[in-house]
Amino acid sequence: MATSAAAVLPALPATHPCHGCAARELALCGVLQEGELATFKSLGGHQQMSPGQPLFHEGDPTTQVFNITRGSLKIYKLLPDGRRQVMGFMFPGDFLGISISDEHAFTAEALEPTHMCRFARNRFDDFVEERPDMERRLYSLAAHELAAAQAQMVLLGRKSAAERLASFFLDLAQRAERLGRAPVTAIDLPMSRLDIADYLGLTKETVSRVLAQLKQKRLIRLVTLNRIEILDREGLDAIAQGLTDN
Repeated sequence: MATSAAAVLPALPATHPCHGCAARELALCGVLQEGELATFKSLGGHQQMSPGQPLFHEGDPTTQVFNITRGSLKIYKLLPDGRRQVMGFMFPGDFLGISISDEHAFTAEALEPTHMCRFARNRFDDFVEERPDMERRLYSLAAHELAAAQAQMVLLGRKSAAERLASFFLDLAQRAERLGRAPVTAIDLPMSRLDIADYLGLTKETVSRVLAQLKQKRLIRLVTLNRIEILDREGLDAIAQGLTDN
């Protein structure tokens, strides 16, 4: 899921309930001043999740909203024939739970130990209605979500397997850079190869084969099963844009 670039915010005092939150600059609440932020925090609670634990299931009522502060989630739908489509991955700063219906349209599940702020939907709505800055931020997040969905349609409809995987790695690197504001040369993959395959519309075997090809071309290096180092970002970008034979 796409997020906008981080802006440097004033540091919060050590006594503030949001002190030390690494996701604040990307999060919806990043537009709030110190006092408003404390008030907002007091409206909700904190939730921790273990790997594989569902946050909610498709069809559950949308009674709460969530802001991820640490860790990651995957969101997916089960098709009538039993197949699964991973719709995206959520990271620190991402916000979820808002829906145009009274039910969640997908299932959300933790990929790793994950922390988040949790708010009752009605209390959240009341708070946002009184703060135009938050409404504008919500609009901006919705616009980024739409752009990400459109990019995903292009990825699934027109790109080759190598182009899809290269685009995915670059997107993860850009996410990490927005959160840390520094160039990233290595990225973590908290999701499984099957999760990646179901997100990119590929098979698990194809993902493994393309990984081996990118490694052989010295574009990436597999540091561990769940961490890769980008050795040639320009080369990876050329593949992602379809500017080279792959």
